[in-house]
Amino acid sequence: MRKLLFINVLLLSLFSFAQQKSFQIYGTLVAEDTKQPLESATVYLERAQDSSLVTYTISDNEGKFQLQDKTYDDALTLYVSYVGYQTYKKVIPINAEEIKLNQITLKVDNNALDEVVIKSRAPITIKKDTLEFNVKSFKTKKDANVEDLLKQLPGVEVDAEGNITVNGKSVNKILVNGKPFFGNDPTITTRNLTKELIEKVQVTDTKTKSEAFSGEKGDDENKTINLTIKEENNKGVFGRLSGGAGTDKRYEYAGLVNIFDNDRRFSVLAGGNNINSPGFSFGEIQKMFGNITSMSVNSSGAFSVNGRSFGGSGQGIITSTNAGANYADVISKGFDVASDYFYSNSSSENESKTERENILPDSRFFTNSNSRETTDNSNHRFNADFDIEVDSTFLISVRPSFNYGNSTRKTDRFEESLDDNRDLINQSTYDAFSESNVRNFSNDFDITKRFGNNGAFLKFALETEINTTDGENFQRSETLISDPNEDDIIRDQFTDDEEDFNSLRVSTTYRIPLIAKELFLDTKFNYLADKRTNVNSTFDFNDATLQYDQFNTDLSSDFVYKNRRATPSLDLTYRKDKLRLSLEVGYVFRTLENEDNLLDENGDEVRPESDLKRRFEAFEFSGNLNYRFSDKSSIYTGYGLSNIPPQLRQLQAFQDVSNPLNIVTGNPNLEPSNEFRLYGGYNNFDWQKRSGFFSNINVNVTNNQVVAKTTVDNNFVRNTTYENVNGNYRISGSGSFRKTIKLDSLRSLKYRVGGNFSTSQNINFNNDVKYASNNVNIGPSVGITLEWKDVLEFAPTYNLSFTKTTFDLDQFNEQNFVQHNLRLRTATFMPKHFEWRNDINFNYNPNIATGFQKSAWFWNSTLAYSFLKDKATLTLKAYDLLNQNTNARRTATADYIQDSQSTVLQRYFMLSFSWKFNSLGPKGNTGDGNFIFFD
Repeated sequence: MRKLLFINVLLLSLFSFAQQKSFQIYGTLVAEDTKQPLESATVYLERAQDSSLVTYTISDNEGKFQLQDKTYDDALTLYVSYVGYQTYKKVIPINAEEIKLNQITLKVDNNALDEVVIKSRAPITIKKDTLEFNVKSFKTKKDANVEDLLKQLPGVEVDAEGNITVNGKSVNKILVNGKPFFGNDPTITTRNLTKELIEKVQVTDTKTKSEAFSGEKGDDENKTINLTIKEENNKGVFGRLSGGAGTDKRYEYAGLVNIFDNDRRFSVLAGGNNINSPGFSFGEIQKMFGNITSMSVNSSGAFSVNGRSFGGSGQGIITSTNAGANYADVISKGFDVASDYFYSNSSSENESKTERENILPDSRFFTNSNSRETTDNSNHRFNADFDIEVDSTFLISVRPSFNYGNSTRKTDRFEESLDDNRDLINQSTYDAFSESNVRNFSNDFDITKRFGNNGAFLKFALETEINTTDGENFQRSETLISDPNEDDIIRDQFTDDEEDFNSLRVSTTYRIPLIAKELFLDTKFNYLADKRTNVNSTFDFNDATLQYDQFNTDLSSDFVYKNRRATPSLDLTYRKDKLRLSLEVGYVFRTLENEDNLLDENGDEVRPESDLKRRFEAFEFSGNLNYRFSDKSSIYTGYGLSNIPPQLRQLQAFQDVSNPLNIVTGNPNLEPSNEFRLYGGYNNFDWQKRSGFFSNINVNVTNNQVVAKTTVDNNFVRNTTYENVNGNYRISGSGSFRKTIKLDSLRSLKYRVGGNFSTSQNINFNNDVKYASNNVNIGPSVGITLEWKDVLEFAPTYNLSFTKTTFDLDQFNEQNFVQHNLRLRTATFMPKHFEWRNDINFNYNPNIATGFQKSAWFWNSTLAYSFLKDKATLTLKAYDLLNQNTNARRTATADYIQDSQSTVLQRYFMLSFSWKFNSLGPKGNTGDGNFIFFD
């Protein structure tokens, strides 16, 4: 009986697929009033019986369009939508493979500016610089979140870590109804808001509120996504609670509650775990393992395991606790406020082992080390954003931020150095305990005043920052040197450290329209004043008093560092429908000052030679060009010449002997670096073919770059200073082609072919010998995603990396690295209410030294069951199912090859429960007072 039923289902499926009819519909659009072709109109087909979207496209610069797909229906409804014109509607019989339509004329919508707003059902709308998606047109699973939705939008890519790109450009900001939602972590928004709440997804170039108000250009290389909430979903309560426990005492918990009341929005979240989770996880694999560890080889040949941590920095096993609140409101007409508070706490434990081969021009030596480190970090952060629109021409923005952090760290380390024959030269032990407190306040204050309708404006900006750090450090170290003529170094010390940083930045911009709304001249002035004071007081342990009361002058300092910069500049901007061009030139006046106020017992300066005052002048240039060939393709390019001062520590003539095996001395004669950057990119996305090509290139050339210059003595003690060098450059680029193929109404296939490359030259020193290293890296990649609605997802990707490094010194050998990464992500949604996801990684690097793992499989798996009408989810997770996770790293540079390994999170199993609730809009009116739950 079962076999017969299976055969009947199979035959029915084959018969249904056979009944699908292929079609191609062609046409041309013109405007009734101008008689000109309409570019960027949205043309789409819907089924008559349920208004579901079949396919869509965008008209080209000649007003032409083409729709191509398959359907079971005998007729479909054609719609044409364009801003400012009435929507065109016509029923099209599907009676031939090629259907040629007569010219379609769109009539002007005289009601477009009336108060009555007619909502468009067009899947995509292009409004000048804004790309808008109608959420209802894109089908997802019923409990999809915003991240699931974004993956279905054409031209939008979301990786496993939640990073988003739109037509090849990164998304660095996500807004909800135009306001931030929980700071700068987009995954809190994309993974915790449900698709059902959202009406539109709008994509624009990233701009500040002031830039948008004044009409200035934004960030050409990044995008902002704004999620608009449906009106009926703007009032109510929704959220989610989750908790889980696992083997090896692993646990997690998280909660998010949101209260929406039209313009007022209040959210609270909290969470904690000891599984290195980067944020707030609710039990699913994509949220739980979004930070899945992966191995990679960087440009210097590093083989590493990567991951993010939330709630504090650290390596090894991290235990974190987090809590936060977000509030946004419209206080009155023209007065918007948004604020958030975060508390985070993390503890980490890490043990590491390192083996390094140091390469000198005429010899080699080896260093081995073992260390153990524990850290505890806590942080409180408050941000606010006030926008006051006094009238339609006057905007005031205030953005204060407060931060307080406390950190403790305990370190134990053993290190030894051996010569070329593996004979011991020196060895050291080190243990320390430190605690520090950081208090920070910053505020951005902007005033923007527009004049007339031609684009003129005056803008004033004031940025301030006050930062105070105080810390205590207890350390004991013992350095034993094999040479009998050298003394061993034994220290038992206490250091009191106080650092204050004050920064003031003032800028003004006045825009003069040379041609109304097209050509502008901006006169700008920027002033920066930074002052940093650092008092470092070190005391040796006194055996007589059993106190740390012997002041150590050599290890103490009292520095004051000032950086003042004034930059007048002119910026010429041209803006037309398809072209944006900007050219800016400025002249930098910079003064750097350093004082060492440390006094001896007689009141005299200990190191008067450390005092310096340097003045520098330099030109700075920048420019960019954006040209849009059509709404399918565009090109952008830009350049910049910037002036970068040396860091305080690099300039100070003070000799830092805190590490007796690495003595560092600054160079007061350093010059600022001049960095030239040239970049460009090309984006092309064909809406009809669902295919896109994206590419970019970056060129960086730095003159007078500051590099470390190190010499090594016979006992392998390193003496380091700094020097300016010329000749450093880096050229990099990437490109990818992506296409979506609709196999039928249920299945689609996406594939991506891409790659990246880089070539660079670095000028450095090795034991006082100057040399150049040239690095070339090539990384092709390919990926496929098969989606079968409500059945399965299958997504393999493969990345290959070739790295080659050569040197202009015969003593240095050429270095070659190859690294392979294969990743497979699968999901099955059968039987009903079950979801099984797997994430499998294989990494292989043949260049790892003996004793370190060269390859590893990472297999994470999750089985989830939804019940109580999808209100609740029970999830069983397996992390590192094969128990092969290891943090093996090889780093190769011109003067050393290093292999290291440290603590990583290993295999565990966890059972978790998640509960969801919602009372927003009509979905909340259940009649029985209960919430309706969603993902």
